[in-house]
Amino acid sequence: MAHEELHLNLRNLAADDYDQLRELMDRIYDDIGGAWPRETIEALVAQFPDGQICIEDSGELVAVALTVCVKYERFSNPHTYDDLILRNEKILHNPKGDSLYGLDVFIHPEYRGYRLGRRLYEARKELCRSMNLRGILAGGRIPGYFKYADQNSPEDYIQRVARREVYDPILTFQLSNDFQVTRLMHKYLPEDKKSLGYATLLEWRNILYTPPQAVLKAKKTQVRMGAVQWQMREFGSVEEVLRQVEYFVDALSNYKSDFALFPEFFNAPLMGLTDQIDQTRAIRFLAGFTQQFRDEMSEMAVSYNINIVTGSMPILVDDRVYNVSYLCHRDGRVDEQMKIHITPHERRDWVIEGGDRFQVFETDAGRVAIMICYDIEFPELGRMAADDGVDIICVPFWTDTKNSYLRVRHCAQARAIENECYVVITGSVGNLPKVENLDVQYAQSSVFSPSDFAFPHDAVMAETTPNTEMIMFSDLDLEKLKLVRNEGSVTNLKDRRREIYGI
Repeated sequence: MAHEELHLNLRNLAADDYDQLRELMDRIYDDIGGAWPRETIEALVAQFPDGQICIEDSGELVAVALTVCVKYERFSNPHTYDDLILRNEKILHNPKGDSLYGLDVFIHPEYRGYRLGRRLYEARKELCRSMNLRGILAGGRIPGYFKYADQNSPEDYIQRVARREVYDPILTFQLSNDFQVTRLMHKYLPEDKKSLGYATLLEWRNILYTPPQAVLKAKKTQVRMGAVQWQMREFGSVEEVLRQVEYFVDALSNYKSDFALFPEFFNAPLMGLTDQIDQTRAIRFLAGFTQQFRDEMSEMAVSYNINIVTGSMPILVDDRVYNVSYLCHRDGRVDEQMKIHITPHERRDWVIEGGDRFQVFETDAGRVAIMICYDIEFPELGRMAADDGVDIICVPFWTDTKNSYLRVRHCAQARAIENECYVVITGSVGNLPKVENLDVQYAQSSVFSPSDFAFPHDAVMAETTPNTEMIMFSDLDLEKLKLVRNEGSVTNLKDRRREIYGI
């Protein structure tokens, strides 16, 4: 499945999804009986609609998680699958239960590798927190065990999987999603020949206990922003650069970041692979790689479940050069933002032109605008973004000297205060002597907030060590923006004098 064709949607399963669900289950579980009857699925959806979660791609069902409520004391002890599947294949659901029980998670074979199972598990965990339940239980098959049964007991096999000496398609996945094995169960599913009837009792404990809410429809209010302060270095190929990009995306994803922000012209070292005498040809040479970066970073966004702001890159449109940034959503969509204001250097040496469209993008973690470097120095764009309900302004920048950097920094702080939003800036560091006009870099990446009691005293949420390659995290509370806009010590947006001035 080509990632650029994906359009993923996480939602609750409906009864009329059964035909697609049956086809998917028959394909995956042909060795243990295939799909459950229509009546079983319809009963699950009717009794516990929030617990039946699926992912569709352009209307096609590609991943499903089925869940019921149970009593912890009953199902945290040894049991079998038949204790859940009653007569006539009716599934036990206890609306007064204090725990979730994960009946099943299955993914279309062509969609494996996009970490859709992780999304389903995260949705299940959020459901558990919102219902104020004790945790999630699950009986996990060990379908890889038959290969090792002659050499290892089930207990030894589980330990080997935990030590990552052996890969098990179900247990390895469960352990990677923070589940703990609490006991081994015998004759859990006797017809499961690959597991030889064994299963693990798995548990994830809810330690947060948040108030109930409609989880899947609720927008995130706690957003983790990640940014890369990028070290400029020589690269011998596009593939080398992309490996470094994926390294940082992987790292930020592991820390559960909602966003990964890269700097302006982070892939400029590739200009060192061509003749530096003619700078207009060099920037056009670099533009030849932009589509590849866009596609592969979009695939990373889906695979690592993180929204990526790609920094910026040159692009050729009708033989004219622009400076573009992409917002690669983790559901497969891609938005683009051209740099609006072009610096004298870009205009003189690279003949770059400015775009003529500015917008705020809706994401699953707030409303986001992208202002590339020089753009943040023009207050009109920030005000336009504020009028369109922006929560976070992302500023990928490239600056060579400290005074140039400070222009970006101070203007970014001003935009955060006057527009009552968060502003994140990130740049590149180090030297690049073999690339003309990009010899040196100076950066200290930072996250700025409004200046009020709900935020840090200096309105700086996070910042990096200057001129050192590193990643940066900051947890942004979007609810605080609502508070400061309506009840802050000052209310800049509300107090504007539109009768005197405007954009």
